[in-house]
Order: sequence, then structure tokens, then C-alpha cells
Amino acid sequence: MELHILEHSLKVASIEKEGIQICTHGLIKLAFLASKTRCKFFSLTETPEDYTIIVDEEGFKELPQSEHISVADATWLALNVVSGGGSASSSQPIGVTKIAKSVIAPLADHNISVFMLSTYQTDFILVRERDLPMVTHTLSSEFTLFRVINGETVAAHNLGVTNGFVKPKLVPRPIIHPLSSPSNMFCVTSLDPDTLPSVATLLMDVMFYSGGPKEPGASSEDSSHIRFFSFSLIEGYISLVMDEQTAQRFPNNVLFTSASGELWKMVRIGGQPLGIDECGIVAQISEPLATADIPAYYISTFKFDHALVPEENIQSVIVALRTKSTAQ
Repeated sequence: MELHILEHSLKVASIEKEGIQICTHGLIKLAFLASKTRCKFFSLTETPEDYTIIVDEEGFKELPQSEHISVADATWLALNVVSGGGSASSSQPIGVTKIAKSVIAPLADHNISVFMLSTYQTDFILVRERDLPMVTHTLSSEFTLFRVINGETVAAHNLGVTNGFVKPKLVPRPIIHPLSSPSNMFCVTSLDPDTLPSVATLLMDVMFYSGGPKEPGASSEDSSHIRFFSFSLIEGYISLVMDEQTAQRFPNNVLFTSASGELWKMVRIGGQPLGIDECGIVAQISEPLATADIPAYYISTFKFDHALVPEENIQSVIVALRTKSTAQ
């Protein structure tokens, strides 16, 4: 297996809901007019609390300075596990549970916090740039390491320092945060970038204007139905995560669907904002899923974490996670 260290220097930030208007111009440019920017890595995820943006330094320049934007203090790098070679975005997705024991757990054992972004195409593991020597040292025995430089994938030599690192003491990882499962069912999908202009108005409405009052016919009693939408445009590939009702607003044959038309249920991690520096949350969730061989997408946001599992597995997932939980 190969581990690719992508060349993007990334910022992770939170945009308050009440401040989204002043950012809309820049965000629309990044999402729909990417050819007018030098941005190659852009992801925007809306939750009930805020918008989380992951964007490279070129893309970050498109956003205004504002008191409504909170930026994590570090520069982040994206890692990508590739099976059988190929580029990061064109390879077959590995799935977060497939890398739980080989990537996520070892990094947690070394107290390295990660920020996860699963997309339709692949899984990105974000680590702080300052942690890269420890990351490469930790993972070099399991993976062939490559670094992307100016678009070329080259062998990564001498990234890790082998002296001075203490082998960690492995300890159990109980789940320490409350878990909840919203009532929505979600789609993880994509679309051809050439069709993006035809649905740009609809996507803008979904991204920026649909989070207000519920539409007529929506159940006001369903308090467990949450607002969640994620759009990523990374190296030319689009990924979308939206609930089933939102997906139904799109014209037929625009969104990619799997042959099974699979729907996903969400496990939301955290009873209050988690804090971006906390280590081990992804490992706490992904290891039990890996043990049970349950596929999952995982999306970290500035305040909460979110795992998406197949609809038919949600009850067994909740039981498995709560068995390991100290928070219930």
C-alpha cells in the first residue's frame, strides 16, 4: 500500500452561520469558478452549528478577513492511502475502516491528531505540517511513502527522524463523547464537473439559502433531523454528501449513484464542540467499525465529527460503539 503526502498546504476554518453572507462571493468562486482561481483543494461542510471550510492557501486568499471566521492555527497536509498506485483522486476508495488499524490507530497511539475528510472518491487524512516527521516515522513500516511535488509523485526520502522517538504505550481507547444518530438518510455522490453549470443555481441554494425555515410539508416535530451538506472540489473531482430529500431536488441522471442506490445513516460524535486539538476521536470510532468490518465515510468538522455507515448497519453500529463508550 502507498501513502501519498499531497502538496497542498491547507487551512481549516469555521465560518459562523451569521457571517456566511460576507463569504458567499468567495465561496461561490471557489466552488463554481475554480478555473478563475489557483485553488486545487476546497471543501465546505454545513452543520447546524457552522460551516467548516478546508482550503489550500491559494483558495484561502479568496475569503475576506472577518470576525465571523475562526481559523485553526496550524497548516495542515493531506495524506491519501492509495491501493495499487494511481493518483489520489482517481484511485478506488479505501474507506476509513480499512485504514483504521494501519493509519488512524498508529497516529493516535503517537498522540497525533487527525482531521478526516471522506469523499465520494477517496479518504483524506489531514495532519498538521509540524507533525509530518512523526507521521512518516510512524507509518513508514506499513506503507511505501510518496510525496507529491509540483504535480509529480516522487519517493519520500528522509522525511522522518528515527532517533529520539519513544515507542508509545498502547492503551485502550474508550469512546468518551456522546453519540447521536439523526433521522435523515444520506447520499454520498458526485457529478461530472461539465454538468456543474447546469445545477449551479440549485447548488447555491442548497449551500447557502436552504438552511432557514423548513419547507412546507417538512415535519416540524422531527427534532432529530439535522442540517448537513458537504461539497468538495479537490483536484478537479467533485464530491457531495447530502440527505435524501436534498438529493431528490436534483434532475435525474445528474448525480452519480451506486448500483444499489445505497443510503447512509449518520453517527454524530460530540455533545458539545469537541475542540480541534483533541486526539484520538477518529480512532475511537473507526476501530470498532473496522473490527466489525462495517464500511464508513468520516467527515470531521470544526466542532463535531460525523461517521456515515450503511443504513442497514446503523443499529449494530450504535450498539458496538456504545459498548465502548464511557459517555452514555
